[in-house]
Amino acid sequence: MREAENLAFALDRRLLRHAFERAAPYYDHAAVVQREIGNRLLERLDLLKLKPAVVVDLGCGTGAVTALLIKKYRQARIIGLELAPAMVASARKRAPWLRTLHGAVAEPEALPLANASCDLIFSNLALQWCTDLELVFAEFRRVLKPGGALLFSTLGPDTLLELRQSWRVADYYNHVNAFFDMHDIGDALIRARLAEPVMDVERLTLTYSKLDQLMRDLKSLGAANITAGRPRGLAGKARWQAMRGHYEQFRRADGLLPVSCEVIYGHAWGPMREMPPLGGKDTAVFPLARLRRMDRPDR
Repeated sequence: MREAENLAFALDRRLLRHAFERAAPYYDHAAVVQREIGNRLLERLDLLKLKPAVVVDLGCGTGAVTALLIKKYRQARIIGLELAPAMVASARKRAPWLRTLHGAVAEPEALPLANASCDLIFSNLALQWCTDLELVFAEFRRVLKPGGALLFSTLGPDTLLELRQSWRVADYYNHVNAFFDMHDIGDALIRARLAEPVMDVERLTLTYSKLDQLMRDLKSLGAANITAGRPRGLAGKARWQAMRGHYEQFRRADGLLPVSCEVIYGHAWGPMREMPPLGGKDTAVFPLARLRRMDRPDR
């Protein structure tokens, strides 16, 4: 059953790239939450006391947060990676005066970077578009220098909870992408043998006066439904009305519709010099006390 669910939520990479390409001109207007979470992720860099020579921004979008990374690390070479060429082009235009953003179109599972070439991988709200975290984290481990840092944010399964529940009363198709649980992400970090993973979660609630505004913002962000289990035709008036009617049950006393957003933050370190390569017989042990303290009884 779990395998069938995974297949139903598999992402069509071609459609995903196409959705991001079309969204590039409208992305900045809708990406309020992306910028806010990106700024919070940047603040966490102050705790790491890094002086990186090479920084990779994986999922740079149109470059709003990337430009702040360039300003923060004035001596570093900044590389911005995205799935869509239009996003990369927008991000490169945003680089501060006399600074260059080295942009590339790439998949997280196959980074166009040399082994042990990066001091910092920074990734804001990009991992939710990946289907195989173990491959992604293995790539992160490969390109990180010994002792290099990984810092990321992604979305958890309570994101768009109201929308997901409302569509379930309308039909049996997938209308909202699946998101990784925090502990699944932590387990994938461990299996990739990234050192000392630490994770925490934050819950935000956005509000809209009309459901159409939410749907329009999702489209502007390129957050299209590109799962294998999506409906292949138009939803139809009856199903839309059923979904909308159920969503109205969430409307708050102030007249606004809530939209849940579960934000997962994580950081880890690149392989230590003494760690054997992947596939070796030795076992690496990481301190997980802080991760396990986040266990919730309803998970």
